[in-house]
Amino acid sequence: MQPNQRFIYMSQHKENYIKGLFYAIFCYSAWGVFPLYWKMLAVVPAEQILAHRVIWSLVFLAITILIMRKTSLLSYLKQPKIIGTLVITGFLIGLNWGVYIYAVNHEHIVESSLGYYINPLISVILGMLFLNERLSKLQTVAVLFAFAGMVWLTVHLGRIPWISLTLALSFSFYGFLRKKINLESMPGLLIETMILAPFALWYLWHVDQNQTGMFLHHSHFVDFLLILGGLITAVPLFMFGMAATRIPLSTLGFIQYLSPSIQLAIGLFVFKESFSPSFLISFSLVWIGLAIYSYSLIHSLRERKRLVI
Repeated sequence: MQPNQRFIYMSQHKENYIKGLFYAIFCYSAWGVFPLYWKMLAVVPAEQILAHRVIWSLVFLAITILIMRKTSLLSYLKQPKIIGTLVITGFLIGLNWGVYIYAVNHEHIVESSLGYYINPLISVILGMLFLNERLSKLQTVAVLFAFAGMVWLTVHLGRIPWISLTLALSFSFYGFLRKKINLESMPGLLIETMILAPFALWYLWHVDQNQTGMFLHHSHFVDFLLILGGLITAVPLFMFGMAATRIPLSTLGFIQYLSPSIQLAIGLFVFKESFSPSFLISFSLVWIGLAIYSYSLIHSLRERKRLVI
């Protein structure tokens, strides 16, 4: 490669990397501030918010894919194995959305942020169980710290922290299955919302018949926010897809901690949720586990570079 060509290649690579960082920071920041949006819909039952999120996401994604002419959608629809997997992932993402909306509007933002902190460590366990990936000693220690944090919280709350565990497990299994079938993010999500849409439509029709539906029966502002749910679902996801192709997965993994950190700050400082000593100890154990896990990733990357050199 000539010096000029090398310079152009390096410049393009750097520009691509910077764009990737911007996209990643944008999407994880957007996911982090979601509690502010869902809180504005506190007057609407969580089940109705979830149903509207499914319907308006379907509408927005369909329009976007038509504009972008994503032909991969048609090929996915012709493959029963892919559709079967998307039925499962559709249920998982619907469960994740529903529990998260419930958590935000019932003053459990702190507990929900804990779920997204332990998410990467659960992903490590899934890799070990289903992909025959071996955990290093450091990664094993990291997982044990996270497990200790959840056990501590369970004992001191007197109940299983089901919000944290449901969010972490549903999103980890969702990511695991989506990675296995390796689909484009937006067409895949469109099919998932298509699968969930009949249930969402039936539920919205049901509550409207019972005169308990909020859409078109409360205020124009609430109607606008419910419709906006489709846009705020699709845009960060699109940005995530753009980031994943431009920056290393390890970098993306570090940036993902931005989302639960923002959620935690909002829960504590904006909505004044309690942060008892039990939560502090549990979070501290999980944070130690994440620090060990992050160190193991950095050490592994350095070893690979050294071997290549």
